[in-house]
Amino acid sequence: MIDPLSVEALLFDLDGTLLDSDDQAVDALARHLSRLRIRDPHRTARRLVMASETPGNFLVTFLDVLGLDAPLAGLTDRLRRWRGLRTPSNFRLVPGVDDALRLLARRYRLGVVTTRGRRDAKAFLDQFDLAPLFDVVVTRESTWRLKPHPAPILHAAQTLDLPPERCAMVGDTTVDIRAARRAGAWAVAVLCGFGERPELERAGAHLVLPSPADLPAALGLVR
Repeated sequence: MIDPLSVEALLFDLDGTLLDSDDQAVDALARHLSRLRIRDPHRTARRLVMASETPGNFLVTFLDVLGLDAPLAGLTDRLRRWRGLRTPSNFRLVPGVDDALRLLARRYRLGVVTTRGRRDAKAFLDQFDLAPLFDVVVTRESTWRLKPHPAPILHAAQTLDLPPERCAMVGDTTVDIRAARRAGAWAVAVLCGFGERPELERAGAHLVLPSPADLPAALGLVR
């Protein structure tokens, strides 16, 4: 269980946490797999997408070291469109998140920690007029290492001038939870994206909620 009195900042993942995109990725891949007559294509697609997250983050880090991340940014966008994901001008917010964030911002400092690029993160926040609520936005350009490495969370905490143990990372995958625990931050898991309760608990989540929309109640801001 998380101690609300010890938390000063809430850091949010985007995909599957604030941004309703993970199901789109799974559905798009499942449609391709169904043509191969794979049994339970939706479950297989989910496991494939989940399994690709950590190696995918490593690949982005490796390309950054080689100086190849910027030239391949256009290819990444094309791949996202092929996977059936929405373009940056047409994001979809997880239900209830807008009101929850505005309530949380009255008590906590808010941040974004995502493996998306800066352009996508800015487009998402601007589309829903959420940018004024966030004190820090950490994207794949912000640090050399990506989640599950703790570097992005440590970078966010340093930018906020807070120790990581005063921060809580909110995310939908074991990658988010492992990054939080390695950084020494609180780990809050949500079930509105890829993650399932047993695996998120095994990864070390201090708290598991159906959605970020449930955070205000969990932290005692509403009754």
